Amino acid sequence: MKHYDYQKTLEVVWRKAVDLYQSGNRDSASYFDEAELGFLVSIGANAQEIFDFAEDFVDGGEPDFTTVAMIHDVRRAYLREQQNGSTSSGMLDPNSLPSKDSEAEGIRWLPRIIPKAKAKLRGELHPDVMYSCEGDRHLLKTNDIHAAEFLRVVWENEDNDQAIIDWVAKRVNG
Repeated sequence: MKHYDYQKTLEVVWRKAVDLYQSGNRDSASYFDEAELGFLVSIGANAQEIFDFAEDFVDGGEPDFTTVAMIHDVRRAYLREQQNGSTSSGMLDPNSLPSKDSEAEGIRWLPRIIPKAKAKLRGELHPDVMYSCEGDRHLLKTNDIHAAEFLRVVWENEDNDQAIIDWVAKRVNG
C-alpha cells in the first residue's frame, strides 16, 4: 500500500460508492473488487462503512469526503500505532449500546457515541452500527465537535469514559 497518498485511493473508493448508491445499487457487498477491499482492510475500514457514509451523503449531504477521510485517518493511525497493523477479532454488540435517549452530564446521546467511537477506533463496529451516523452527527454538530476530533479525544482517553464526558461537557459549556 502506498502511504503518502492513500487518501487519493480512499476518495476513488468513496466516490465509487456514492455513484453506485446514486444509481440505485443498495448491495454493499457488490461495491468493491478484491483490490479495493484489500485497500480498505489496510486502512482499517470495510465495505459496509464506506457504503454507510455514501448512503448518508447521498441521502442527506453529509458526511462529505473530507470528513470521511479525516475519520479514516484517525482509524488508520490507530491501526498502525496501537494495533501494530493487526486487526481486532472483536465486534461491538449493537444490543450493548446505551439507549438513544441516554445522557451524561445532561448531554443526550453521549453515552451511546463513546462505545461506538471506541469500536470504530479498534475496527470492531458491527455492520448494523455506524460511527458518525445521523444521531452521532447531531450530537457532534450541536456541540461544535468534529467526528475525527472526537475520535482523537476517545483515543487519548480510551480507558477513561469520564474524561471523555468531561471534555465534551467543557466544550458544551465552554
